[in-house]
Amino acid sequence: MLSTQRIIYCINPSCNNPINPVGDSLCASCQTLLVHRYLWATGSFSAKIVPGTKVADRYEVITRQIWLDTQPGLPPDVPEELPKEVVPYLRLYQERLHLPQAYGFARSFEEDADDILLLENVPIDETGHIYPTINDAWEQATAVRQVYWLWQILQLWTPLSELGVAHSLLVLDNLRVQGWCVRLLELLETFHETSLQNLGQSWQPWVASAKTPVAEKLKNIVQQMCEAEIELEAISTQLNELLLSSVAELPLSLKVAGASDTGPVMIQNEDSYYPTASNNLDHPILPHLSIVCDGIGGHEGGEVASQLAVQSLRLQIRALLAEVAEQTELVPPKLLQEQLEASLRVVNNVIYARNQEQKRQGRERMATTLVMAVQVPQRVQTTAGWRSENAHELYLVNVGDSRAYWITHNYCQLLTVDDDVATREVRFARSLYRKALLRPDATALTQALGTKDAESLHIKIQRFILEEDGILLLCSDGLSDNNWVEQSWQDYAIPVLIRQLTVEDAVRDLINLANTKNGHDNTSVVLTYCRVSSEYLVPFTPTQQSLEIVEAEPQEQEDSTSFTESSQALLDLDLDLDISEEPFISPKIPQTLIKKPNRGKRLVMLARVLALLVGSTSLGLFAWLQLNPQGFQQICRQLPQGVQQICPPGN
Repeated sequence: MLSTQRIIYCINPSCNNPINPVGDSLCASCQTLLVHRYLWATGSFSAKIVPGTKVADRYEVITRQIWLDTQPGLPPDVPEELPKEVVPYLRLYQERLHLPQAYGFARSFEEDADDILLLENVPIDETGHIYPTINDAWEQATAVRQVYWLWQILQLWTPLSELGVAHSLLVLDNLRVQGWCVRLLELLETFHETSLQNLGQSWQPWVASAKTPVAEKLKNIVQQMCEAEIELEAISTQLNELLLSSVAELPLSLKVAGASDTGPVMIQNEDSYYPTASNNLDHPILPHLSIVCDGIGGHEGGEVASQLAVQSLRLQIRALLAEVAEQTELVPPKLLQEQLEASLRVVNNVIYARNQEQKRQGRERMATTLVMAVQVPQRVQTTAGWRSENAHELYLVNVGDSRAYWITHNYCQLLTVDDDVATREVRFARSLYRKALLRPDATALTQALGTKDAESLHIKIQRFILEEDGILLLCSDGLSDNNWVEQSWQDYAIPVLIRQLTVEDAVRDLINLANTKNGHDNTSVVLTYCRVSSEYLVPFTPTQQSLEIVEAEPQEQEDSTSFTESSQALLDLDLDLDISEEPFISPKIPQTLIKKPNRGKRLVMLARVLALLVGSTSLGLFAWLQLNPQGFQQICRQLPQGVQQICPPGN
């Protein structure tokens, strides 16, 4: 039937008058936030349904295959036996950043026709408009973003191939982009054999119009994919090198702040985080590492586990970054992920061993959730030929339900997936997510650091490239519960991005939000403001620092020295390692990666700098310093001592 009025129902079951006009943000009756959930209706039949039609007296057809659930507070219809077509969506739930989720089913109008599968978490904005295809966005994208999109598609190739839906990556209209992120409208079954050759052929139209700095290398990579029997790993390596060398052209500034609060009803704070105000002497890793841990196990348990995890990981990451800094070639992403995974398994087993020694059982066992971000500053030769100190790589690890979000001027993206019962049921293809949420134990954790031996841990380590200005938010569930980040991010992140609010003030404001709106738990927040855009050039203005740490004063966050005597006994491990001592990490970066620097290239670069110093004006030097401070200072440090005096002072 055709609807005569566009209405949406409040999700509050106690609301006296739940009917509201579509587009309103709050319920007029009870002031509950209205949920506008836009869905993608799959199948050829759904494409024929006229906009304005009301399906199942619930779903309003907005445009072709885009439906609005006007009663989002009700569970969607789900058959007892899940159809085969749904299984890939469930098995690939961990890739929800890029892939849609199965929402429910709607009865088809046609007799003997299958029900229509509805998808959520689709590339549709909050007003019901679909995001652009890569085709539409390609020419306006930067060279870095073009390569980054292809890199993401390549990473999805294997998991989608294993479940028989790799064809989803070959249909150009199915590939959408939300800023940096590639997102798929739906998963399409592969009815014939697909290969890297098919993928390379689908990339050819894009590569033909790629930006000049990356065009030739992209063409070479795609040619190999199309004409030769080449392994996926070889293509991945080449594409990764091109991605890192192109993004390294951009500057990178990091500002970090963290804080924690006990909350209005809790007696003690079991959270731990990094960095804190007491870490100001540990400058080598401060801009590059952020951690939030939410302890489990009560007094003398959760507080110890979370603090132990932070202390141990801080030392291990410090050792890892020092080791990476010694390399003369890029360390592959897979190797860095293995190193990070090894670090987590060490921490897990230390906590687990303490539980076993003290015969802790059930709820008495100490454990901790973890969300950790590591920005790895690898040296890399840029596409322009100079040596950059940072390849803009970010690695993200989470265990439990502490979360990470990426926030820009235009969107807030949840980067992590909670380790809870609802997620487990979906990943094992036993339930759709909305149905799993109805379980009384839906939010119960299925894993945390220290509960079991490390072999049982399922660790997902994601890798991102910092190629746009944005905020990385790490938080415990004291803030993320009830979706308060998704509802309020614009009020807290946008002022930071437009320089109207400091990072540390934003951290305190978010903790106050958590205490006001949730208030049932400890809250920890760490914000990292990542800036890759160049500062506006103003003559005679002091140079902006390239790396900076801004720390908020911790609230209710105790140092390990303030633990009770029995708690401190659990922390009596040899954690005061010097950086020169052997780190916890067992796998070592292979010595085969270490090569001697190319002296010929260095001499050529020195000659270029000398010519620039002689022939350019001071204003030109200042402009170069502002646009590319890392590259400029790197070259200056290679000049003779006498010539270095000409260079402006570094930061």
